[in-house]
Amino acid sequence: MKVRPGIELSSQSDIGCIRQNNEDSFGYWEPEDDREFLRKGRLAVVADGMGGYEGGQEASRLAVATLIDVYRDFPGDDPREALVEALQSAHEEIRKYSFDHPELRGMGTTCTAVGIINGPIGATNDTTYASLFFVHVGDTRLYMIHDGKIRRVTRDHSYVGRLIEAGMISEQQAEVHPQRNILTSAVGTNPELVMDAPEQPEPLRAGDVLLICSDGLWGQVHDSEILGAVNNKPAEQAARELIALARERGGPDNITVQILRLL
Repeated sequence: MKVRPGIELSSQSDIGCIRQNNEDSFGYWEPEDDREFLRKGRLAVVADGMGGYEGGQEASRLAVATLIDVYRDFPGDDPREALVEALQSAHEEIRKYSFDHPELRGMGTTCTAVGIINGPIGATNDTTYASLFFVHVGDTRLYMIHDGKIRRVTRDHSYVGRLIEAGMISEQQAEVHPQRNILTSAVGTNPELVMDAPEQPEPLRAGDVLLICSDGLWGQVHDSEILGAVNNKPAEQAARELIALARERGGPDNITVQILRLL
């Protein structure tokens, strides 16, 4: 896999301490051709499957593979449209697979995918280094670290996420809520796919860090601890330390993290 200069990348996944298999998948892609790179930039994906031993594994694998293939082959110049079409195609592929394999009915996956396009697309600030596009379903999270501060970019499509948005519970209460693992949207489950895909890209600057992770990480590690691990450390070391911390706290789920630092 070719990774051009301008980014520091680490992609790591761990089975955790309890599970017998890893239902998480991840992927990274960028075009070989320099002209295509100007159009499509860099693509990173993390998916967390559900539906049992084979179902969850296959759902997350299909999501990542289909998303990369469709994004790669998308004929237009709009990265957001490419991401939306790619995730919709992944949704349809998973549903088709589940109908073809009745024993896997109910399989599905979360999915968060980001496209990083060099240059200030849609931005007015000429210090913008790149533009961030993303699509998101479920509770796999995207964080941005900028100027020493961490911000969660995505919102969880979950029962407790709705309660937080309605002001009924706090973030702290959500961490211990007995129904915190119930998703309200997933790829490949319901006929209609509900996704987040903002119309406008977010500006990125040199030094910014994007971190995509499954709930096996953020469920055990606080945002402040993610920030502490990522700040002033190589991406590979930071990812290892975060996975180790999640395992120290029991590692009840698979743990996947992608870190992308813009140079």
